[in-house]
Amino acid sequence: MLSRTTFAVLSQIARNGHSSQRDLAARTGLSLGTINGALKSLKDDLLLDQKGAITAKGHTELSPYRVDNAIILAAGLSSRFAPISYEKPKGLLKVRGEVLVERQIEQLQEAGITDITIVTGYKQEQYFYLEDLFDVKIAVNEQYAERNNHSSLKVVEDRLGNTYICSSDNYFTDNPFSPYEWKAYYAAQFIEGPTEEWCMTAGAGKRIVDVQIGGQDAWYMMGHAYFDRAFSHRFVDILDAEYDLPETRDKLWEQLFIDHIDELDMMVKPYPTGMINEFDSLDELQRFDSSFLENVDSEIFANIETVLECSRSQIENVYPLKQGITNLSCHFSVDGNEYVYRHPGVGTDVLVDRTSEAAAQKIAQDLGLDDTFIFEDAQRGWKISRFVPDCEAPDVANEEHLRSMMELARRLHDSEQHIDATFDFYEKSRYYEGLLGRRSAIDIAGYENVAQKIDRLHAYVEQDDSLVCLSHNDFWPMNILLDKEGSMHLIDWEYAGMADYASDYGTFIVETQADDQTARQALAFYFGREPSPEELRHNFAFVAFAGWCWYVWSLYKESQGEMVGEWLHIYYRYGKDYVERALGMYERA
Repeated sequence: MLSRTTFAVLSQIARNGHSSQRDLAARTGLSLGTINGALKSLKDDLLLDQKGAITAKGHTELSPYRVDNAIILAAGLSSRFAPISYEKPKGLLKVRGEVLVERQIEQLQEAGITDITIVTGYKQEQYFYLEDLFDVKIAVNEQYAERNNHSSLKVVEDRLGNTYICSSDNYFTDNPFSPYEWKAYYAAQFIEGPTEEWCMTAGAGKRIVDVQIGGQDAWYMMGHAYFDRAFSHRFVDILDAEYDLPETRDKLWEQLFIDHIDELDMMVKPYPTGMINEFDSLDELQRFDSSFLENVDSEIFANIETVLECSRSQIENVYPLKQGITNLSCHFSVDGNEYVYRHPGVGTDVLVDRTSEAAAQKIAQDLGLDDTFIFEDAQRGWKISRFVPDCEAPDVANEEHLRSMMELARRLHDSEQHIDATFDFYEKSRYYEGLLGRRSAIDIAGYENVAQKIDRLHAYVEQDDSLVCLSHNDFWPMNILLDKEGSMHLIDWEYAGMADYASDYGTFIVETQADDQTARQALAFYFGREPSPEELRHNFAFVAFAGWCWYVWSLYKESQGEMVGEWLHIYYRYGKDYVERALGMYERA
């Protein structure tokens, strides 16, 4: 086995031919004395001839260190790069005139690494052109939205050997790749002062013995990694053994490495500060490439420029906001004013009538129910709103907040405004059943029993003489902004339409997971008095319809690969419990 110094010298000669000792010192970072000693050792072992040229034995000795291939991880959502990541993957952004992933492929190929696999997921089709352009392979990670990057390595675990593990969005100012590597490593740069980066502690031989998130004056994980065959073999065993554990789903592959750091031999490989660049935000990328925003091909930025009549250079302070189930949103500023850009989520064109949403949103603005609204594109669904700083969601447990929210709903219902769209929780649930196939195709124990009760309850409700009016139909505290002046803004009108007035109450009770006391108090605030038995059973019926509708909607979303989580059970529970209560009240009457 070659020592680190003899490997460094021999691999440089194999790559660049016979070189002077001074040149070898510059390339390897070793002293002239160390170079002289290594050359003597290599000649004594017949790995170099007396003129310093590599021998056949030298090539044989070096062959176990040859890099087999490279894996470029490109499956992630890059949510911190909103809103540009809504349109294209981060690895396909053009930085300083070059596409990030293309530059990295070219650097690998310059180093003689021609076997390159790109693991895609999010917007995978945008990477397919690379197959023809660079003769690379494409592998698809179908679990990219559900799991962390360990799942991308799982897809290509049979290809792991002497392998570079790269991220598609890195920018290397100098080529860090080589046809030969001595052993497994993680690239590192040094940072002075405190940091929240993943800081490494090295032991003998620069072996990584500890990694901590956060530290000070430390070498931290930055850029690519290299797996040698021993590391790959053990890592794949660990990955296979732990892949199906619930706690593994959210782990980075680096966390699996840290969990088994005593078993996995990997060293720190230092690089000069500034050579490896990762961009965690648009502002950070803009500092690296001052012309990036001006040159980026982004319809979203073009939309902002048009609506706000600003230049692209005025758009700043861009960062993602908490993402909803159906939409993606980001914050941005122009001339000190703060805004929100709402980008429609995948598949929402099937679920949401954007024309009706835009009409209802304009009415809400005119009625003073939503002072944040600026513009919505009724065809494509994107929207710009005013950002409300220091706002919060109203507290259902606060009696005054509850009263104000119910009065907000009453103002909308009494407005006598009209839009062309209609909304019916019962019909919507039937629609979502259709998207799933049909009711008989839903093979869930107990589903048909509750669905039949929903049908019976609907037949009773149809006989009620009830107000049909413009309703929000997604009315709950997370869609109500309470600003620091105490004003409420009712936002997100995606499901607005002419509906039974009780639709908003039904949604509110389900989404707030209200108990019986809160449910009755809310109705009293809405009417300004205690509800009659007829009003109580009618509104309770709409709690059942809302819960059931969103339950079936959740089943559809999960069938499309989007996890709804605990809300699936919450919706089911309110649909099941309230259909029993409301049916009893109707049938006793």
